[in-house]
Amino acid sequence: MRVLVVEDERGLARALHRGLSAEGFSVELAHDGLDGLHLARENTYDVIVLDIMLPSLSGYRICQTLRAEGNWVPILMLSAKDGEYDQADGLDVGADDYLTKPFSYVVLVARLRALLRRGAPARPAVLTAGDLELDPGAKTVRRGGAEITLTPREFGVLEFLMRRADEVVSKRDILEHVWDAHYDGDPNVVEVYVGYLRRKIDTPFGRAALQTVRGAGYRLSGDGG
Repeated sequence: MRVLVVEDERGLARALHRGLSAEGFSVELAHDGLDGLHLARENTYDVIVLDIMLPSLSGYRICQTLRAEGNWVPILMLSAKDGEYDQADGLDVGADDYLTKPFSYVVLVARLRALLRRGAPARPAVLTAGDLELDPGAKTVRRGGAEITLTPREFGVLEFLMRRADEVVSKRDILEHVWDAHYDGDPNVVEVYVGYLRRKIDTPFGRAALQTVRGAGYRLSGDGG
């Protein structure tokens, strides 16, 4: 399995190279953001380990750029920042997982193997539900041709629901996929964001695509409401 490690702490980068190579991975290193982005664009990797704080170009920007270009290689972000909003920002720009430094090497390898098992399935260029359109790469949403401005978190919730159109999705599922698998805050934050979305994608257009299913969760109507 081919791994790209983008990490400017050279000691840590060398340690990851040695350890992952011993586990049977084929590892390439980059020590700044521009080199990392160049390698990710020019080569095919099974997974990328990406530091956030990098010279020349941040890990956030690298991840966001790759996703905008339709590159869905699994990305695990590393950061010395341990706040929940920092983790949320990483996931919002398209990362698949997040580890805070210092981290357990055993956990890192386990997370990488989990990402490799999932792989990088092809994702549709544009998701649709009736006249509601969401472009994951361009990070845009339109209803009947009119552009709708969403925050990154609102966009994440809507994308998750549109990928599961006509399915009932629980608050816990939304929290795990849009916030963090280990999120332990107030689950009612989902209800708040659903309200924000309704006021943007439904109410101004006289629609009711985003439905509450009492005791179960939420459902986005595949016909756009």
